[in-house]
Amino acid sequence: MIRLCRFVDDDLELAGFYRDDLIVPLVRAVEAYSEATGQDVPPPASEEEDLLEYLPPDGEYAPLVAKVAAWLETHTAEALGDLAIPLEQVTLRTPIPAPGKILLLAGNYSEHVAEQGGVAAERLETFPYVFMKPLTTLNDPFGPIVIPKVSPDRIDWECELGVVIGRTCRHVEASEALEYVAGYTVVNDVSDRGFKPNPGRKPRERDRFFDWLHGKWHDTFLPVGPCILAAGPRVDPQGFRLTLRVNDEVKQNDTTAKMVFPVAEIVSFLSRMMTLEPGDLIATGTPSGVGNATGTFLKPGDVVRAAIEGIGVLENPVESEE
Repeated sequence: MIRLCRFVDDDLELAGFYRDDLIVPLVRAVEAYSEATGQDVPPPASEEEDLLEYLPPDGEYAPLVAKVAAWLETHTAEALGDLAIPLEQVTLRTPIPAPGKILLLAGNYSEHVAEQGGVAAERLETFPYVFMKPLTTLNDPFGPIVIPKVSPDRIDWECELGVVIGRTCRHVEASEALEYVAGYTVVNDVSDRGFKPNPGRKPRERDRFFDWLHGKWHDTFLPVGPCILAAGPRVDPQGFRLTLRVNDEVKQNDTTAKMVFPVAEIVSFLSRMMTLEPGDLIATGTPSGVGNATGTFLKPGDVVRAAIEGIGVLENPVESEE
């Protein structure tokens, strides 16, 4: 499996192979692979931080990266020696720094819909509910989730599988949709369940809907990372286990097999409405276990760890807005 990340080391933003406790800079790994195998392998032209260049289906260096990743998998952390950098010595960045579109699904796990007091959708009878988040919500691994002073009391978590598009996609059938995916990541769709702009307002019919939508848009409310797991025949997006912990207490624990609309159908549906482009990010909904179901919300000092088995752990502290 190929896991790639973006990170900062000595003020340089670089791409690297990700392991749970260490990183191998990509260009350094290519050079070591070339020397160890005796192959004259030219490294990427620059230490490009655009991970799409290294990922399927169309990344220029994706075939090379696949070979180097397979070679690295034969090495223990000890065997890698100076080739690797301990994770705590670098600063991770979100894998896609500026997605052209950030699309998210609401109500894509039946048990989550039920815990919120709703009725779960039947796939053949309806369609996915999709909304968007602005780029300013994007947050790095270990970056603080900032509780907004305008509405601080009901901030919630949502662990989700993120899908990164790797090829321009329009009117694609579900049977072919995964061929347009570059890889998968961890997303925490942080939500403000209590946001009510202008509390003394005159009520209008759509207030509740827009309160819900605006509560998704605070700065830092979309941590993404710590890496991208490359898509491929061996990666089943409906076979991931998701967990989320707040201060080491498990809040969510479920599997992507329970999605109402699986990844292939989501990509197909979206491609019929809009052109999906490389780097677009799709968050596929959250399972049950959100704080709103029990009236438990994030507070300053909390640490949130959203994890997807086989991808990694996305950790973020919680702070108050100054």
